[in-house]
Amino acid sequence: MLLLTCSLLISWIFAKSIQNAANLGQSFGAPGGAAYAAYWLAFIVAGVVIYQIRGQGFKSLHDFLNTRFGRNALWLFSLILLFRLWNEIWSNTMVVAQFFGEKGSTEFYMASWATTALVLFYALKSGLRSSIITDLIQMALAAVLLIIILGFILPQTEVKQIMTSGEWTLIGCVDLILVALIQIWSYPFHDPVMTDRGFITKRKVMLKAFILAGIFGVLFIFLFSFVGIYNRLEGIGGNSTINTAMQFGLPLLIFMNMIMLTSAASTIDSTFTSTGKLVAVDLFPGFSIDKVKLARLTMIVLAILGNLMVHANPTILSATTISGTMVIGLTPIFILNRWERAGKVSYYASVIVGLLFGLLLATKNIPFTIGEGKYGALLWANVVGVSLSIAVYVVAAYIWPSKAVRDVRNGNEVTA
Repeated sequence: MLLLTCSLLISWIFAKSIQNAANLGQSFGAPGGAAYAAYWLAFIVAGVVIYQIRGQGFKSLHDFLNTRFGRNALWLFSLILLFRLWNEIWSNTMVVAQFFGEKGSTEFYMASWATTALVLFYALKSGLRSSIITDLIQMALAAVLLIIILGFILPQTEVKQIMTSGEWTLIGCVDLILVALIQIWSYPFHDPVMTDRGFITKRKVMLKAFILAGIFGVLFIFLFSFVGIYNRLEGIGGNSTINTAMQFGLPLLIFMNMIMLTSAASTIDSTFTSTGKLVAVDLFPGFSIDKVKLARLTMIVLAILGNLMVHANPTILSATTISGTMVIGLTPIFILNRWERAGKVSYYASVIVGLLFGLLLATKNIPFTIGEGKYGALLWANVVGVSLSIAVYVVAAYIWPSKAVRDVRNGNEVTA
């Protein structure tokens, strides 16, 4: 359970996550840190749902989807997963690269490619096994580094001042907190880095590990947001992590660089192995091909495509908010996993609604907002999108029920 908990934690404590936590702390104070920390409650949701799915005899999320909704549903789901995994490469290498050069500089791009290549090398060697074993080491190192970083910051300010910074209003980032509390019901299921780990231990061990990972994840991310909050309180400005570290000199800058490297490596190696497993095992289970070679080839292709995105200079927060909105259609599919009435039409209707809202958000075509905060349009898209997804899922289940329900109904009519 300890190994699984550490693996879950560090594989989700991305470099982009702690950078986003610091950025939000810098912009909004304590509510900003709480907003990003709230996403880690997704572990608890995922743990309970996977516990239920495994209790029904399914061996993976793909097994569940294939059985309930058919092979095409599995392929659509897998394409969504690949989009998520692709996001994880560029969004994490960008965070590390910023310590080696200005965004867009030669040093920045070289650091991004070098980080990916280094992690790819050992991930190709031994896959998920090496990923989980290194996760334990990386989690221990990340915890020590966080304590050291807070040891620099906390003596320079009061914890009460940090905790009371910002405004707990929609304008003050409560809108993003509400977005997180909506997205946690679907967000974890499009991340095989998390869900793959839900099927490798006993059910009860898995559930306990997921709950612990959720609790400690919320705590870790919120504590790291203190870096950005301190930056805000002291009026330092600039990059929330680098400029704050520079205030304390070279030692803290080195420690900050180390925690970014550690968290990025742990996420990227898990991303590689999950992608290899997705393509070689889940998508092509019956093919007589060398699974290991196919998985390794998949990792190499992902490394190249993922880093090419770095050159487009995207914002790292968009890897969470936009992809999180695109998968809100998964909410009723997994939360109502025991409801067998829902069939293929329900599945596609719900998923497509989520994808449409994610596309509208990505192209900045959401015309409404809830509140006047920065994330008002994002909140509106998620509230309306989730509501519609659930509605079409349920309505379609009664109009076009699953084949199993139709077969039972026809059998009863024949008997009568």
